[in-house]
Amino acid sequence: MPQYDLPEHQLASYRTRVTPPPDLDTFWDDTIAEARAASWAPKTELVDAGLALVEVHDVTFSGFGGDPIRGWYRRPAGASEDLPVVVRYQGYSGGRGLPHQVGVFPLAGYATLEIDSRGQGTGAGYVGDTPDPHGHGPTYLGGYMTRGVTDRHDYYFRRLITDAVLAVDAARALPGVRGDQVVVHGASQGGGIALAVASLRDDLTAVMADVPFLSDFPRALTTAGTGPYLELVAYLASHRDQVDQVMGTLAYFDVAVLAARAQAPALVSVALMDTVCPPSTVYAAYHAYAGPKQLDVHPFNDHEGGQFHQEARQLRWLAELLG
Repeated sequence: MPQYDLPEHQLASYRTRVTPPPDLDTFWDDTIAEARAASWAPKTELVDAGLALVEVHDVTFSGFGGDPIRGWYRRPAGASEDLPVVVRYQGYSGGRGLPHQVGVFPLAGYATLEIDSRGQGTGAGYVGDTPDPHGHGPTYLGGYMTRGVTDRHDYYFRRLITDAVLAVDAARALPGVRGDQVVVHGASQGGGIALAVASLRDDLTAVMADVPFLSDFPRALTTAGTGPYLELVAYLASHRDQVDQVMGTLAYFDVAVLAARAQAPALVSVALMDTVCPPSTVYAAYHAYAGPKQLDVHPFNDHEGGQFHQEARQLRWLAELLG
């Protein structure tokens, strides 16, 4: 796959043309406040994952509308002190996985809270356990991108992002966590969600977003060659009279718009041959991000991004940041 998007010198100055809705702040402030008003304390249960070096707890916490959201809380076995916690969000169609599917962060000495994505969890090798009990109108092949997309209040990603915001509240309430050192992390859909959470909270230590999704929708829908953005393209090809209505909804969930609210230090990665999240859309989110930030560029990679090389970079960055 060649580099098909804008040349690098244009990417360096590219900005989204999406205009923030006038009630964007009110919409999200009200959404989060309503979810917190319906929330309840997280529940945890120690499970036997067959791991000698990592302790695993099954977690259920309160998300959008008080809906129960599942997760895995992991920490190094035998650690007695409170630890920084990395809250992790899933890629599109992925779930929290099985208890033994441990990433690198617990092995590096951090606690982690692996968050399920409501209604997802049938792909990417990571199963899910959290239903989405809310109905929706017509969708493209049942995909998540088009669920409720004609109304910002009913849109699927309103629920998913709210779950992600409240996951930070849940992480702080877990035993053995340093509440003053909370990091959010994800790749693709998870990276976009991490940026959204960083935009909707002012109390994070850091955010790590790899090849983030959910950014600069008008550009993404006319540039992406593969992946979930094409669900919206197919929907609009059939619902030709809803283009303005759908684009109006998406503006409330566009991280290239939301990122202007963000404050926490951010480490973002982009792949210049990425056909799922076009590089220009990642640059749009990065340039909009208002907090301290660094961008790692992978010129010859598709949507796999930096993979394990980026993971090593994140471990060094976190060690420097958290001391």
